Amino acid sequence: MRVRELQTLNGTSGHHKRTDEAGLVEFFRDIREQHSIDTITFLCIGTDRSTGDALGPLVGSHLLEYGIPHVVGSLSSPCDAHNLEARLAEIPTHHIVVAVDACLGQSATVGLFLVSNEPIRPAQSVGTFLPAVGHYSVAAVVNANGPRPYWTLQVTSLYQVMCMAEQISLSIAKGFGIWKS
Repeated sequence: MRVRELQTLNGTSGHHKRTDEAGLVEFFRDIREQHSIDTITFLCIGTDRSTGDALGPLVGSHLLEYGIPHVVGSLSSPCDAHNLEARLAEIPTHHIVVAVDACLGQSATVGLFLVSNEPIRPAQSVGTFLPAVGHYSVAAVVNANGPRPYWTLQVTSLYQVMCMAEQISLSIAKGFGIWKS
């Protein structure tokens, strides 16, 4: 996947790494080595009103079930385009933010994750311009980009999104030593 395309699709700055579930665990272990879980907020972006965009709220709900202390965005209380700025204001200023969002990419990258030590710009793939968020970010490529990205997110496989959400949340739990396999 070309960096220019990623900038257009999910708002990453280009300093990203394409990875699978094993790479996610390592990414979160690296964050844990630098920051205490008590000073990290997981910002899980998306809405339950769109299959493809439900990834963030699903991750947030799983993290709450695992007992992660600071989570913004879940199925019961989504963090989406309409309330993102208000939800950001809830996060303590001294916290490190790990942003999690869905994105569209090339068909060969569907099912992979893009991790970065930089912010992500949510909703850019559907033409919405929101502030860049996160000290770290994870974007899950849930479907292939097409001429109508909003529609593509609407018809994205729920199974694909649920599997990827579980992979992210389990990787966070493993990376932070909460899940013992």
